[in-house]
Amino acid sequence: MTTRGGRRRPGTVLAALGLLTVLVAGGCSSGGDVETASDSGVARDSAGGRPGAGEAPQRGPAAAPAQPEGAPAQPGQGAADLRVEQRSIVYTGTMRVRVTDVEAAAQEAATAATSAGGFVGGDERRSAGAGGRAELTLRVPADRFAGVLDQLATLGRQESRNISTEDVTEEVVDLDARITTQRARVESARRLLARAEDIGDLVTVERELASREADLAALEAKKRRLADLTALSTITVTLVGPDASTADEDRTGFLAGLQAGWRVFGTSVTVLLTVLGALLPWLLVIGVPVGAFVA
Repeated sequence: MTTRGGRRRPGTVLAALGLLTVLVAGGCSSGGDVETASDSGVARDSAGGRPGAGEAPQRGPAAAPAQPEGAPAQPGQGAADLRVEQRSIVYTGTMRVRVTDVEAAAQEAATAATSAGGFVGGDERRSAGAGGRAELTLRVPADRFAGVLDQLATLGRQESRNISTEDVTEEVVDLDARITTQRARVESARRLLARAEDIGDLVTVERELASREADLAALEAKKRRLADLTALSTITVTLVGPDASTADEDRTGFLAGLQAGWRVFGTSVTVLLTVLGALLPWLLVIGVPVGAFVA
């Protein structure tokens, strides 16, 4: 029995060692899996649990979405400057031309304006003959402004020409914005008027609506005025005969002031003498009885 039991001990020991080895190997494999899972969980936590968090972060700011063509510029981007043909510009010109026949030249000037699609806005003629003078105000389309000026210069000998421009683009844009806002305010007042039930509220809303409509009408009138000035340019042409004075009407300087002062002095003396002549009979009538009474 002892010998048989002693022979069985090595087998039992080997079996126990084999079982222990299997258990240890299984424990290590399980521990590795747990550690791997734990590491994966930590990685997910550090990434915030977001899909694709393990990807490399983008460098620089994210690209803004493309705006559709024709969309208004965002604040801070700065809108592109308008081209010249897109701007609202008022053209004004004045010129003086010496002609042989003032009447004929004035007729030709009027024809030049109407042929260009414009009209005569004013016509002032002071005298006839070689010393005659005519001043015409012509309204012509802006795109024909320079051409009409050149045509008027051929009527005779051009003595002066002055051209001025005024850019009213910002004023037009501002008016458009104000008109849009004012129209919205008018519509709001009309809706309030339709819902008003109390007499006091009705009167108040009607008064406010009338005020807003008046403001809107004023803005629209100003817009029409600017549209007229930009669509039609103004040319003031002065036609003088061959014997007309060459001196400018608005003279300045010492001699001009002296002449003006002398004319004023002469006029004052004339007025004083006129008043004295009118009062003299009354002074004689009153003065004779008073003198006799004192004597």
